[in-house]
Amino acid sequence: MAASDVTSDPRARQGIPAASAAVDPGDDEEPEGATMTLVEHLEELRKRIFISLLAVVACSVAAFFFWDKILRFLETPLPAISSKLTDGHALVATSIGEPFTVALKLSVAVGICLASPMVLYQVWAYISPALTRRERKYALPFTLLGVGLFAVGIAVGFVVLRYPVAWLIDFGKNDFTLLLTASAYFTFVAYFLLAFGLVFELPLLLTFLGVVGILSSATLRRRRMYILFGLWFASCFITPGADPYSPVIIGVAFTILFELSIILLRILKK
Repeated sequence: MAASDVTSDPRARQGIPAASAAVDPGDDEEPEGATMTLVEHLEELRKRIFISLLAVVACSVAAFFFWDKILRFLETPLPAISSKLTDGHALVATSIGEPFTVALKLSVAVGICLASPMVLYQVWAYISPALTRRERKYALPFTLLGVGLFAVGIAVGFVVLRYPVAWLIDFGKNDFTLLLTASAYFTFVAYFLLAFGLVFELPLLLTFLGVVGILSSATLRRRRMYILFGLWFASCFITPGADPYSPVIIGVAFTILFELSIILLRILKK
């Protein structure tokens, strides 16, 4: 009778201990995707890259039809005095192909910005099968937070862009005749906005380091003076201009974002 009771258990008939049938508490840390070969990984990667490039090209072509409006919009930070320097135009071209090159660069830059949600989705679709449940829970909020902070940084950078541009143009205007080329101006604008976009990623970086256990809000508070000194020192070299406004604006942004990071880490800890 006892033997029949033992053999009535299917696990016992297969030679598997009953304890092994219990759910492993670490199961939720295992990836959920099916196993893929190296060739399948490369095929999937090629597919995601192709879709991303197709989205960038499509958005760039669409933006090219509005390049003149985009140019006018990006010229708004220029002070009114600059429009009187070169026969009513704020910018000049020094080569026959520069107008088309500038229009093409503007279209591609806007196309990348417009296609960024699709690109991020393709990145997410490629890496999500390899993530555990816990990693997947944090990955999507962190991605959305990163995109939002980058967009806010670019918006803030565009709002304050007029101050360094006006200062640099007005400096030495009684001694120099400024010929502001379109390529030089839009290169300056691109680096300036990119700097602000990256600066606004500070809370994302510090919060990520806190989630993985490298930093804590207590550590940031204890070393606040040294960290802020380093951030203000770095603000002097981030922006491309030599004006006095950009480092101050970046330094203030660093300070606010640093304090926001401490608050986020305390919330996550709770």
